[in-house]
Amino acid sequence: MHYKHNFKLINNTSSTFNYKEEDNNIRLDFFNNILRVAMYKDNTYLFPTYSISPGELVMPRHGRDKLSTEGFEIINPEVETCDDLSIFKFNNIKIEINHLNFHMKYLLNDNKLFEDRNYYSYNFSHEEGLGTTHYLSREKDELIFGVGDKVGDVNKNKRRFKIETMDSMGFDTRSTDPLYKQIPFYICQNSVGCYGVYYDTYANGELNFGNEINNYYEPYKYFKSEDESLVFYIIFGDSVKSILKTFSYMCGKNMLAPKWSLKYGGSTMAYTDSDEADKELHKFLELLKEYDIDCGQFYLSSGYTQIGNKRYVFNWNKDKIPNPKKLSQDFKNEGIEFLPNIKPCFLDDHFLYDEIAKKGWFLHYKDGTPAKFPFWDGMGSYLDFTNDEAYEFWTKCVKENLVDLGYSSPWNDNNEYDIRNPEVMANGFGHEISAKLIRPLFSLLMTMASYDAQNHDIRHMSVTRSGVAGLQRIAQTWTGDNNTSFKELRGNHKQAMTMALSGLYFFGCDVGGFAGPRPNEELFIRFIQYGLFQPRFVLHSWNPDGTSTMPWLYPNLKETIKKLFSFRKKILPYLYNTMYNCVNDYEPMIYPLFLDYKDYDCESDSFFLGKSILVNPCFDEGKTKVCVNLPQNNGGWYYKGITHMEGNVVVDAGIDEITPYFIKAGSVIPTDENNNLLFTIYPNDNGSFDYTFFDDDGVSKVINPKLKTLHIEANNNEVIVINKDNLNIKLVDYLNRKLIIK
Repeated sequence: MHYKHNFKLINNTSSTFNYKEEDNNIRLDFFNNILRVAMYKDNTYLFPTYSISPGELVMPRHGRDKLSTEGFEIINPEVETCDDLSIFKFNNIKIEINHLNFHMKYLLNDNKLFEDRNYYSYNFSHEEGLGTTHYLSREKDELIFGVGDKVGDVNKNKRRFKIETMDSMGFDTRSTDPLYKQIPFYICQNSVGCYGVYYDTYANGELNFGNEINNYYEPYKYFKSEDESLVFYIIFGDSVKSILKTFSYMCGKNMLAPKWSLKYGGSTMAYTDSDEADKELHKFLELLKEYDIDCGQFYLSSGYTQIGNKRYVFNWNKDKIPNPKKLSQDFKNEGIEFLPNIKPCFLDDHFLYDEIAKKGWFLHYKDGTPAKFPFWDGMGSYLDFTNDEAYEFWTKCVKENLVDLGYSSPWNDNNEYDIRNPEVMANGFGHEISAKLIRPLFSLLMTMASYDAQNHDIRHMSVTRSGVAGLQRIAQTWTGDNNTSFKELRGNHKQAMTMALSGLYFFGCDVGGFAGPRPNEELFIRFIQYGLFQPRFVLHSWNPDGTSTMPWLYPNLKETIKKLFSFRKKILPYLYNTMYNCVNDYEPMIYPLFLDYKDYDCESDSFFLGKSILVNPCFDEGKTKVCVNLPQNNGGWYYKGITHMEGNVVVDAGIDEITPYFIKAGSVIPTDENNNLLFTIYPNDNGSFDYTFFDDDGVSKVINPKLKTLHIEANNNEVIVINKDNLNIKLVDYLNRKLIIK
């Protein structure tokens, strides 16, 4: 009967409980701080997950059983059950389930944390049409964080978002939706506590955080999906940060990228679109030397694949680049790795199109005809990465046409798979499925197939624009084709904080803005000042006037540019050590202050780079100072090396300076000083702390890391350092205490 579903507990183990009503099945799995709920019909095939892969598990090409428990810490809750009610208790959580319509209530220390919406929350008999729904209670002023690369304020309360991917060039950082990632995960903080929710599906959907009101129900939020099965995870924790770390662990350890990925990355469409691409690229090397810029990577835009005005993946335009192998070697000789742009769509006049179509490797209609879509000045077909042969074909092409020529780190681009027609089919690795239901999965599988082409004896880089939760295991990403304006610069920052709160830790924006007019001098510098503190520091552009947003865009700013870029080189040891810690601790590399200091405004311009550096960008045109509210800390904060500050302060933020930043007392900052490693100690007022440092050659596999440790003890008269590794140490101390090294 509609709106009245009476479930019965039919069997259980100590940690798994199965309920049934007619053809509706519900399974509960209890893990440490996690509840998984699966709702599906009889004889349903649950498409594998590629997002859930706890810890260091390796994701198979064919995915992971969606209901697998491997890698989770299984727990056995206390249980009370009767015909009408089930009660589960573990830690300080109690879950009460009314079997009528399977209404779930979650209590923290016996206070209601949240619950399913009253009357009904799920779409058991299509009361709301096709697909699945999940309605939850909401508090008026609760805080919502996450949901991927979404724009607008960091707090997503009272917003509505599409859950799908789209190529959103020139998007507005206040309102455009959707963008490039599909991550239906959020963290809610309300008056009782915090919880996280992740929906394990790749179908299009919607998340609504109170944008909708219905008089017949108490205030609610909801998730809707075109998927006919619903599998979701409820994550419990004592803070937003603890929930984020649990989600990050669930999705798998972030890739530890090579050290060169943290250096400045060059990129512009203008170079490879030029008829003299090879000449422009070699001129780039000359300008790096003139500006004394340490560059580690160059993003090779798709112009290198052109035939006429169109772009053909795996084609090398030998008129533009006569000798691709020599070009890559010339850059390697300067310590620079190429990231070549590749796209998953083959135009219908591509020299490989007929061969791929004949073998059935494209997304297709049921009669086998390739499905065609508009793509980059033509019509083309997307490769079906859920077909084993197509997957292997792609890997072979990447290896033979790129990796074997020295282009070992693919840039997977334009991979949003804009599929709307449900009659377009995918192989599904032997379980044919409407491609529309797994659109963003193709982005991840493309990245996996490209990754498989790399030589895994050492660490390489891999980048993707689109994807799902779990992409961080094998690739970095970026915020997409942003616009050029002060408004968009601050918007990119909010987007960055949102991505960090969604489990994506290694990313950056296109510094200078990708789309729109070239930035004026002030905006150009402000973008660079901000980008210096992002994990990915890449200038990239497509300017309508034909200019390129490169470090030498304004020759009169040469000395300022040299100073800014030398700062990035200086902090590289800190960045690399921070990246290593983030990978192993499942924590973001840049993040908003409230993760560590819960009372701070989540919309603040200030943010942390690692645990020790508090960054305070200037995003306002014409301003030369910023106001900073420094969190309370034992020993306060150090500014410009020697000044100790606390509370509200106003500091200079000139366009010829490094972005204002503060160093937390009780920190050690490793820096590159003229190619020598220096450890500067910023002690707290008193007490002790340990500092652990990781470093290596930057590309080798990290199996048994060699860590260096300092133990620092501060008192009124001296700072004592236990230095067993004979590290080069400097002390910065506003109390002028004596440094003693033992």
